[in-house]
Amino acid sequence: MSTTDHADRASGGGPGADRAAAARAYRPALREGVLISPALLRGPRTVHLIKHPVSGAAFEVGPREHFVIGLLDGTRNVDDVVAAYAERFRRRLPEEQWTRLLGLLGTRGLLDGSPEPAPPEAGPARTGTFWAGSRRTVADAHATTGRLHRLLRPVLRPWAQLPAAAAVVVMTVAVLRDAGAFLDGTWELLTNPLALVPFAVFLWFSICLHELAHGVAARHYGGVVSEIGLRWRFPAMMMYCTVDNYLFLPGLRAKLVVAAAGAYVNLTLLLPFALWWALLDPADPARPVLTGMLFVGIVQALSNLVPLPPLDGYRMLGHLLGAANLAPETGAYLTLRRRGRDAVAAYPPRARRLYVSYAVAAAALVLVAAAGTCAAVVWLFLR
Repeated sequence: MSTTDHADRASGGGPGADRAAAARAYRPALREGVLISPALLRGPRTVHLIKHPVSGAAFEVGPREHFVIGLLDGTRNVDDVVAAYAERFRRRLPEEQWTRLLGLLGTRGLLDGSPEPAPPEAGPARTGTFWAGSRRTVADAHATTGRLHRLLRPVLRPWAQLPAAAAVVVMTVAVLRDAGAFLDGTWELLTNPLALVPFAVFLWFSICLHELAHGVAARHYGGVVSEIGLRWRFPAMMMYCTVDNYLFLPGLRAKLVVAAAGAYVNLTLLLPFALWWALLDPADPARPVLTGMLFVGIVQALSNLVPLPPLDGYRMLGHLLGAANLAPETGAYLTLRRRGRDAVAAYPPRARRLYVSYAVAAAALVLVAAAGTCAAVVWLFLR
């Protein structure tokens, strides 16, 4: 050991001491724009998602790490964080855990001053085959939905939406309250090609607007729309709209509105048909066909709110319950549960109740849908 090392040790100084002092004085701050999700139940764990605003890379952290990350505002050093952690969790934050977390955030470019990562490269415009695949059709989906949002902003205000929502409810109740009328109307529609073909084209465009509505609603709440394109499963072809930071939108209401926007637009597009239907004389021969159109359109819109994947209602239920990947995690839980109680001992009581309840409800919904489909087919054959 050198004379200088002995002197440094004796005086308590030297490069090592300087580095330790600098580390304790360091006041880390998150990079501006880092996205943090609310708590999500994923299997037996509660997690938060952390997403880089440029690269789009995301990863999960637990509640304790989330608490520490929430303190990184550039005003607290390690002693401040340790004190806040001890007050919150009644235990001291291990120094190695603090160091490891800072290292993770730094290497992922999530700390202020860390290297700026390159933005993700755009994928191929087209994927898949003739039989199934997708094609991106809009060069800048975010800018396009932004322009649509600015155009539609006046009618997105409560003064316009509250009457429209009330009209949708009145229309739905009026059409569905008479089972005999809408069944007869559906038959009249299906046996009238002159009405059925244009109405099928209308429904296709309605589904396209359904997807755009998700993007416009996301832009209204600060979301990022990454892609708009066409997806096909021969012979069907539909539009799709991808919202990148859907889980990071501010508040539960924003997520629910974005998820429900598509079905809501489908219903509002039926309002002109409903007005025509309401003004017609009950004996008018066109009224049954209009009844069938309204019934098919309402069922198509409301079916998206059924809480089964990949429908919008499934996403809404996940947001309401604060659960991620509800269907896959339910399947994983049931698979483990068949091995015995010890296999699911790590699951908290809330997770057990939630996954069992969703399994029962999903099975019931599938049975009801199958029974309804069979009844409709039998009814059509018996006409």
